[in-house]
This record gives sequence, structure tokens and C-alpha cells, in this order.
Amino acid sequence: MSSELTRTYRPFSDSRPYTRWWWFYDDIRAVDIRTQLRWVRDQGFGGVEIAFMYPQPGSGEGPHWLSEAWTDLVAFAKEEADRLGIGCDFTFSTSWPFGGSIVPEEDAGQVFGGPATQRLEKSWELSYFGRGRILNHLDTGAFSRYAEQVGGALKPALRGTTSGMFSDSWEVFPEGLWSAHLDPVFRDRFGYDLEPFKACIDQHPDVRYDYRKILSDAAIEGFFRPYAEVCHRLGAVSRVQCHGAPTDLLAAFALVDVPESEALLFETFFSAIPGSAAALGSRPVVTCETFTCIYGYAPWPAPSPHHGEEKVEDMKLMADAVFANGVNHIVWHGMPYNAPGGNNTFYATTHVGPGSGFAGRLPAFNAYMAEASDFVKQGRTYTDVAVYLPLEDHWMCHTLPEERRGPAANYYWELQTVERPGALLGYHPLWISTPFLEEAEVEDGRVRYGEAVFSVLYVDVEWLDGEALSALQRLAREGAHIVIPRRPAAPGHRPPADYEDRLKQLMSQPAVTTDPGEALRHPPLVSGLDTPEFWCREVDGDYHLYFAHPDTKRIRYPMAYEGWRSTGLVEREVVLHVNSRERTVRLAFEPEDAMLVRVSATGAVDVEPGRVDE
Repeated sequence: MSSELTRTYRPFSDSRPYTRWWWFYDDIRAVDIRTQLRWVRDQGFGGVEIAFMYPQPGSGEGPHWLSEAWTDLVAFAKEEADRLGIGCDFTFSTSWPFGGSIVPEEDAGQVFGGPATQRLEKSWELSYFGRGRILNHLDTGAFSRYAEQVGGALKPALRGTTSGMFSDSWEVFPEGLWSAHLDPVFRDRFGYDLEPFKACIDQHPDVRYDYRKILSDAAIEGFFRPYAEVCHRLGAVSRVQCHGAPTDLLAAFALVDVPESEALLFETFFSAIPGSAAALGSRPVVTCETFTCIYGYAPWPAPSPHHGEEKVEDMKLMADAVFANGVNHIVWHGMPYNAPGGNNTFYATTHVGPGSGFAGRLPAFNAYMAEASDFVKQGRTYTDVAVYLPLEDHWMCHTLPEERRGPAANYYWELQTVERPGALLGYHPLWISTPFLEEAEVEDGRVRYGEAVFSVLYVDVEWLDGEALSALQRLAREGAHIVIPRRPAAPGHRPPADYEDRLKQLMSQPAVTTDPGEALRHPPLVSGLDTPEFWCREVDGDYHLYFAHPDTKRIRYPMAYEGWRSTGLVEREVVLHVNSRERTVRLAFEPEDAMLVRVSATGAVDVEPGRVDE
């Protein structure tokens, strides 16, 4: 999962926030690029990510997608960013998902019945080409041909400092998603033909599970792995929002150089999935597309509620919430390109620009986020209890009940409703899944994968795949401490015949128990009544604990615009169990404060409020 590039370069090592920079199809001019990049730098941003989007009303003629004139513009933007000392990333597509005029029919997306009907919306090419085909994201060859054209056009812009190549959320229509080359793969793996079930697959959850298992592997091998490899060949790093893909998100996020989360169309606790993947994959940076539609969502082209009037106090709590769930670098969503006097805006975003209602507070707010980001970026994520990600449970289900759906959450398999077990939160639990368990080692009863070491493996699921069972059996035989509170069943149309016998053998191992209290013999890292959300990093023998304001536990989409934040002092007393020592610490939160707590190897505790200084 690594390369010489990622070993020698730490992407986003400068902790200043980035902003997405919407380039709408138009007559983009060098003078405006220079002016806007200078503004970005002066507001305390560390870089931009250029995203190529649809024409706005009244737009002029722009260069065609991937043309020589287009390449000249993006290369100029990169050169100017380098000159100003800020980063410059590029979206590896126009709009999302990947697609457009360069996708021929044979490389386009497929469903069970043949070619997919989905077309690319909101793209740079909309006015002169129309709605292009969606790329087949399950076919390595199709992606390779697409990447050759996009990468070739971007190559001049990738000179100078290392850029990130960004892939936005998957957003390929999921119903019946398929690729014809997978038919024999399915038959060879499961011993039966999928064809008779395609038209009625939702009537057969056991078959649908097998289908989703194949899709998961196809997404990783057909898209995420080759995407990271292409970025490296181009001299760039891969920055990817893996969510939305029908796959093992932990495995996908751990493959890319910079996993990226999203909030608030995604609830803040979702960030623990890319945060866990980064710990497992030794990825030092986890970015987050932040402040997306925090007060709600209005379908395109209407702007989101309170567009440009977002409150810094609300946005700070939003950022703090994702910091406390594993994120360590903020990407604003986002800033539109505008010529002088222009009024371009992106509808599903917090509006960043000189005309924003909060523009005067941007430098101070960005300075705070850089400080907080740096605090949770140093060292490596503290690990203790590994919690098995309930993929099987969510692959066996289908659509979410109406009350649990949102603009970006419709299916169980999207994992947007999965929260870490509340009873384990003081232990700082991280998610884990089968591919990591299969490669993990056991040392003195602890499970090790790379730099991540876990004292206990917690598996509380209704369904457990045969491959996962095999991995657990091996770990148990080698002495790993495993908690399995309830007896799982085997998913799939043809589960292993010896499944029950093997499960019985697993449960009889001396280090396996159904009682969490029996396995968790040491105290949690943090204990106390109603402890705030937190994330912990180990830094050269010290511990950095980032505590978000208790109000962040109340954040849910959409965030209220008035009257939900605490107005006075909020206090919490927590007990820290570090290096076999117990320390009681009083956390006194002024409105919107976070707390940056350092515990030295000798046990000394330093508490510093995290606030916006203006």
C-alpha cells in the first residue's frame, strides 16, 4: 500500500486548511487566478483544490476539457500557487463521478441489464458536449484508459511541489450496478450463477450479500488501487473520498495516501472510519470536506439555507467534531472562481470569498484550525480496542428506514449510520475489518497490524463471513484476546458447511469470551461522567488528547441556525489512565472551546483551550 513517493513526502504537512476552488466553465483568466490565490494565502489557507464544474448563467467561452488551453491554465495556477507558498491539488475529473466526453461506450458504466442510463451532471462540458457517460468504475482497463487522458493533460501542472489528485465521493447509481466481466468471477467464487437472480435480487438477501461481496472487491481492484497507483506514476498523491462506494470502506481508505471524510451531509461520527483506516494503513493525514450544507440542503441549483451567512461559532464546533473523530486537516467547501464583479456561487456549500458574511473572521478562524490540526496530526493515533466493522450486517440489509435517511444516506451498506459502541468510547476504539485481520500478527495477546496495536478485539455482529471467521480462528489460536458478545450466523447463499463447527471451536479458545468485562481488564484511556468526544495521538512518549466541546455530541444534520449552542461555562471532570498512572483533570469549556491536553511521559498534564483568537 506504499510507494517511494509516499515514504518520502508527507502530504498536507502544513496544517493550514485548504479550500475547494470551484472553476466553472468560463473564460478563466490568469490575472484573476493570481488575485484569488493571493487572497487565499492572505486569509490563512494552506492551499486550494481546483474542481472543474458546470457553466454559470452568463458565462463566457472557456477552453474545452483537457485541451491544450485548459492545460495551460491549470499549469499556470499551480506555478502561481508554488510561488505564493501554498498547495494546489486537482480533481481528477469534471464534476463527479468520473465520466465525460472521453468515455467511449465500451468503457461506460453497466448495470445488470446492460449499459447504465446514468449520465454526468454539472460538468465543465455541459454547454458544448452535454451529459457525458459515466465511467465503468469496476473495470481496471476502463479506468486506465480514462486516467491516461486526464493524467496526460494534467502532467504539466504536476511539476514543482507535490500535488494531491482528488477523487470525490463515488456517487455511481448503485441499483443493479455491475460489469459483464464479473459474471465468471462470481460463478468461480461462489459456485453458482448470478444471472437467474439479477431481476429479483432484493428478494434474496443471501444472494445479494454475495453480490455485494463481489462488488466490494471489484471497486477496490478496479478503481481504488489503480487510482492510487496512477497518482504515484504521475508524481502526485491520491486524496480520495471512498464513501458512497459499495465496498469495505476501511480497506479502500487505507489504500489511498490521504483518506478524506465529509461533513455535515455525513454525520460527524462517520469520520472515525477514514480515521481508523489511516491508523491501520499508517497514513499520517486524514482530510475532511467540511462545512457542506451544515444547515440543510436545497437541490441544485437553489443555494443551501443561510448561504454565505454561516456562523463561525457553528463552523468551529463542526470542525472540532471531526477533529474528535479522527480528522486532522480541514478542506473548506468551498470557494467559487469569480472575475471582478462576478457572482458565481456553488449551491451545496458554505460560500468562501470576500463577500462572505464571515470573511472578516477568516484569518483568525483558519489560524485556529491550523493549530488544532497540527495538534492532532503529530505522532500516531493511539490504539487500544479494535472493533469489527459490521459490514456483513449492513450488506445483508438494503434501504434505510425513511427516518434514518438523508441527502447522502439511503442504504445500510453506505455505513453512514454506524457508530462506535458507546460502552467502549473511553477506550478509544478503532474500526477493523477482515483484510487487516487476515494479515495481523499476535504479540503477547495483542493484535498488531502495522503500527496499530490492540489489546482487545471486539466482535459484536449478527452476521460474520466465513473468511472473517477463519481470520479470527487463527488469531485466537495465537492467543489474541477476543470478545464475541453474541453468536453470529453465516451470511451468503452457500455458507461453509463446517461454519458452526468452526464457530464452536473459536468460542472454546481460552482467550475468547462473551463478556467484555473479562477481556477489558485495564481501565479506559478516559473515564468520567458524560465525557466529551475526543481523539488521542501518541507523540514520542507523550499523549495528545483533543477534547471537543460537549456541544459537538449534539450535532446532527441539519444543524440548527439558532439557539442550540451552550452560552455559559460547561465543565467536565475526566480521569486519564496513561502509562499506568491515573490523573483527574478538570475541563472548563467556555462557549465553543475545545481542550488540547498534553500528558507527558512523566505524567505531567497541560491543558490549553482551543479557541479562535481575534
